[in-house]
Amino acid sequence: MKFGLIKERKTPPDRRVVFSPEKAKTVQNQYPYLEFKVESSNIRIFPDTAYEQQGLEITDDLSSCDVLLGVKEVPIEALIPKASYFFFSHTIKKQPYNRDLLKAVLEKNIELYDHEVITSPTGGRLIGFGRYAGLVGAYNGFRALGLRDGLFNLPKVEGLEDLKALQQELDTIKIPNLKICLSGLGKVAKGAKEILDYLQIKKVGIEQYLNTTFDEPVYTVIHVMDYNQRKDGKLGKTSDFFFDPTFYESTFMRFAQVTDFFIAGHFYGDHAPYLITREDAKRSDFKINLIADISCDIDGPVASTLRPSTIADPFYGYDPQTESEVAFDAEGAITVMAVDNLPCELPKDASEGFGDMFAKHVIPAFFNGDLDGVLERARMTKDGKLTPRYSYLQDFVDGKE
Repeated sequence: MKFGLIKERKTPPDRRVVFSPEKAKTVQNQYPYLEFKVESSNIRIFPDTAYEQQGLEITDDLSSCDVLLGVKEVPIEALIPKASYFFFSHTIKKQPYNRDLLKAVLEKNIELYDHEVITSPTGGRLIGFGRYAGLVGAYNGFRALGLRDGLFNLPKVEGLEDLKALQQELDTIKIPNLKICLSGLGKVAKGAKEILDYLQIKKVGIEQYLNTTFDEPVYTVIHVMDYNQRKDGKLGKTSDFFFDPTFYESTFMRFAQVTDFFIAGHFYGDHAPYLITREDAKRSDFKINLIADISCDIDGPVASTLRPSTIADPFYGYDPQTESEVAFDAEGAITVMAVDNLPCELPKDASEGFGDMFAKHVIPAFFNGDLDGVLERARMTKDGKLTPRYSYLQDFVDGKE
């Protein structure tokens, strides 16, 4: 089988890749019937020469490859008809901005596998960039704090070589006496927690966090049952919440009353209660003044996230009283970091981590008859049609919703 590493063509440029040169060579050695071809790219974090040094072919023509591996959406005009692709299509939630992409995939008879739905038999995601989103998001939150309050001046992550260089920058700062609340238990939240732990910020339990005054910075981690309760007063259960969250209401305000810095690393499901409403943010006892919204659900569960911010301009302010955007350091504003492509800022580490996961969970499926159904669950289109698992997208493709 021939696997092609495609050039990323989406704007703004993304320097990530599915496999680093070293990992591609390792995988090729592990599977005698697998061969990599690498499309020449002048933006990839690893230059063409790094792949050539590993004995891998650089080419401008990947049409002979059986499978094409990318990261971001492939522009419609660059899609190769009848090819098999892996990339993040951002269509499974019926994102309107990619309707035409999915239509083109079907019209060109492309077999599309989406990284986002590479899952285990129980539905858990097997690969992704979540950890790196968490790492960069938490760092960016502290960068905003330093700039806004004149405490320190951390450089942008995109100018740093790798995670080690990021950590060296954190070694130079001192965090003031803050209470930091981190939501989520997944890869994103764990990435953010790595930053908090690297800074040696003390982790405390929820009750202690809510009821104790500290003379040092502390953080706590919360999950859905910590900030939601059943409306009828009965005992809530996580499984029930995920099955039908409409029976629940948010209790996040008890955290908002004591928190300075909120790091949103949770997954937000449809119809779940909002964590922070616009009315909540207006309250005199609402204390949060800095939010790193790594989850970045626009105009949703976190009222201050009006729009995604960018790597070039990562911060803005939210005025709770006018419900409008202001300068990130405006008086009385909540400072917001809501970059929606955070892993792009740490392309080397993110690519290496992603390649490790892809090699472990996906590559074997091509050579063991897809024993665990990994490929079958991730295949969105085949023979010009949506596969049964994704047939719910047909009305979306047809423009009926």
